[in-house]
Amino acid sequence: MENHLQHPIFPVVSKLAAELNVQAFAIGGFVRDIFLKRPSKDIDIVVVGNGIAFAEAVAKKLQVKVSVFKNFGTAMLRYRDAEIEFVGARKESYRSDSRKPIVENGTLEDDQKRRDFTINALAIALHPDQYGQLIDPFDGMADMDHKLIRTPLNPEETFSDDPLRMMRAIRFATQLNFVIDDTAIQAIKLNKERIRIVSMERIADELNKIILAPLPSIGFKYLFDTGMLQLIFPQMAALYGVDYVNGRGHKDNFYHTLQVLDNITTTTGDLWLRWAAILHDIAKPATKRYEPGHGWTFHGHEDRGARMVPKIFAQLKLPLNEHMKFVQKLVQLHMRPIVLTQEIVTDSAVRRLLFEAGDDIESLMLLCKADITTKNEYKIKKYRQNFELVQQKLKDVEERDRIRNWQPPVTGTDIMRIFGLKEGREVGIIKNQIREAILEGEIPNTYEAALQYTIAKGEEIGLKVVANTN
Repeated sequence: MENHLQHPIFPVVSKLAAELNVQAFAIGGFVRDIFLKRPSKDIDIVVVGNGIAFAEAVAKKLQVKVSVFKNFGTAMLRYRDAEIEFVGARKESYRSDSRKPIVENGTLEDDQKRRDFTINALAIALHPDQYGQLIDPFDGMADMDHKLIRTPLNPEETFSDDPLRMMRAIRFATQLNFVIDDTAIQAIKLNKERIRIVSMERIADELNKIILAPLPSIGFKYLFDTGMLQLIFPQMAALYGVDYVNGRGHKDNFYHTLQVLDNITTTTGDLWLRWAAILHDIAKPATKRYEPGHGWTFHGHEDRGARMVPKIFAQLKLPLNEHMKFVQKLVQLHMRPIVLTQEIVTDSAVRRLLFEAGDDIESLMLLCKADITTKNEYKIKKYRQNFELVQQKLKDVEERDRIRNWQPPVTGTDIMRIFGLKEGREVGIIKNQIREAILEGEIPNTYEAALQYTIAKGEEIGLKVVANTN
């Protein structure tokens, strides 16, 4: 194991452990990631004794700054591109109304018992007498080989004590493509209501890590099957299921959404674009109707979905800023490129899409491509060819008309100056007419053309030019 301890912090810790007669161990995620061959810049060191005092001694030796967090009994320092956290070995007990433990000093064994999963309870000794020795009391290595998420102790007790561990189990299974042990799954089902004592910020943090995984559908299936999704994100759970009328059903929008999410992960690591994939059909349950002779419809689900986005972001404690507005815009517009593929693509329709999407047009097209989940090879080929046609048209129109992030060539201020007007209804009418004329291709997107059009439209409603327009 010694060859795994490559970072220069370890010889320093080992030497000091001997000098101070202290037992110290690398533990947790750093050790796990050695065997998973995942790079890790976060090193956790547990000390049997006073972790803060030991950290201060290490910092003094290295002549680096140490940050002490007395409330948590931890200390942290940075050394050679790594963040090293020190803590004293501890044992924990919990009250039923809180996930914050009552902490006492403990042994290494106590500390390993309190860990969430066996793969996170692995430790490597750093004292010279045992340097590099792996300590694995709960067969975490075997679980790693079997790709299994399992708790060191009774999972019901583990999850009841700290319900966030249920989210963490699902998150690790998703990130590592592991399977959660059957007894742990049953324990999550039994303890799912306990998630209510966890802050939504912590839940959202785990949810975002699931969404950023290579195959997020793994996590969402676990969340749904255990009943957790229904508690933390009921609007998404409501997508599940198929209704039938006269033998005609619609697709299951929950599994369709998961497929769209998985599809988009192959083209982007952008968290908010992945959130747009999750929410693109979120209003389908609310807009679902059966029309005799036609079948199932979801008219207006994009408009209603866009209106739902701010409420969902607030509920999940996601940021109510430009990220939310980006997701809202993509939910609002996600049907537009698909409609363009089904019709003769006019320059006017393309200009309007460019005008409304602005710099998010590429993201919108990625979402729309991901939204193709049919298994019919002919349909897939046809959709892709049509999308290529739309994308070429977008490129051609943008190069010619410069509509993306469009600003009117003649502004409201110009209109007021030309006709001697104050702010009011007439100014708004003329501005809208200029915009529509350019989007419809009636006039080119230039100042000269827009100016002549402005004068003509003003005269139509009885206005007179009072300023020099040259």
